Amino acid sequence: MDKSLSTKIFVGLFAGLIIGTAIQYVFNDIALFDTYLLGAAEGAGGMFVSLIKLLVVPLVFVSIVCGIVELKDVKAFGRLGGKTFALYIINTIIAISAALAVGMIFQPGKGVNLAGSVSETVKLTTTETPNIFDLVVNIVPSNPVQAFANGDMLQIIFMAILTGLAIQALDSRGGPAIRTFKVANEIMMKLVGLVMSLAPYGVFALMIQLGATLDSNTLLSVAGYVALVVSMLVFWIFFFYPMAVSLATGTSPKTFLRATREQILFSLSTASSNATIPVTMRTLTEKLNVSKSVAGFGVPLGATMNMSGVSIYIALATIFVANAFGQPINSSDIVTLGLTILLLSVGAGGVPGGGIVMVGVLLNQLGLPAEGLAIVAAVDRINDMFCTSSNVVGDTAVNTIVAKTEGAIEEPVNAEVNPA
Repeated sequence: MDKSLSTKIFVGLFAGLIIGTAIQYVFNDIALFDTYLLGAAEGAGGMFVSLIKLLVVPLVFVSIVCGIVELKDVKAFGRLGGKTFALYIINTIIAISAALAVGMIFQPGKGVNLAGSVSETVKLTTTETPNIFDLVVNIVPSNPVQAFANGDMLQIIFMAILTGLAIQALDSRGGPAIRTFKVANEIMMKLVGLVMSLAPYGVFALMIQLGATLDSNTLLSVAGYVALVVSMLVFWIFFFYPMAVSLATGTSPKTFLRATREQILFSLSTASSNATIPVTMRTLTEKLNVSKSVAGFGVPLGATMNMSGVSIYIALATIFVANAFGQPINSSDIVTLGLTILLLSVGAGGVPGGGIVMVGVLLNQLGLPAEGLAIVAAVDRINDMFCTSSNVVGDTAVNTIVAKTEGAIEEPVNAEVNPA
């Protein structure tokens, strides 16, 4: 994506938000705007997100297979996978620790006294904290077709890894298969380019829908909580990750942020890590010069398990609800809470609303009031936007660092990012 497309996405994001807000507060009684225009925006935005998601499963499978078959040494795969996995886990642990520390210091929701103020009762599901052993066992699919149909990323990644390793084991006989997957990967990237040319219009429609549905009264009542979540996520996006990449690779923070700007804007509008996979792939390979083998493996894995933004969101939301309903979390429970959030964040999934589902599960696990989920859900869209951006920028940061350690990146990127 070139600079003009980045500008168009930026304009579409804010123009849509302004129009959506005007529909809610100025033209809310005019059918032309609050019925037909809003309905058209919802339809167009939904179609755009569906179009992006249409590419996700085949892109993930093909890119991972290509990433493995392009490795000159299969042993490098184990090293690459180990580094990527370890950095994702370390990143999430750091995010959880920081969020819990910030939550205990600032105590969001303290003194709000929301007990009994929420008329709507939200019934939480009885879903339990994901069992790590079940998570591992379920990685192996019993029905590959069902795995593709359900978009189960862990199972798809597993099948792609097996396929890539099998092709590698064929040596020279695997040449036709390798060429086939390379052509398929080129086709997928071309499709990504075509779909991304529609991004400004899709983002515009999505932001109209967002602006027209925000509840200002609820926003005001929990403004401090929202401000704390967003501030921490913004810090993670614009300071923590750029500095980490700078220290590890020599790429300047300014260059890294310039390379990820379309990724940030797109993830803000879609609130979906999975939907942003194509943009993340392009950011790494075309803006930061990361090899396709590293990006092809690391990005899909990151969209599934690198949930630092979700971790921050879940931690602060839980502390907020506990304080707001007069059941503050004790410092002795912090370690247990952190471990639970680590498991939940990995299982959150890279789809819109994944965070709020996990907040509901955690509230249920801790015995906190179910009504608290109604408050968190009311402002979920705003928090979810920023935690998704933190997730995907984290994917880019981790894969850039891994690529540098693997020698799969060119010399430190200069101040100018390659135009694409």
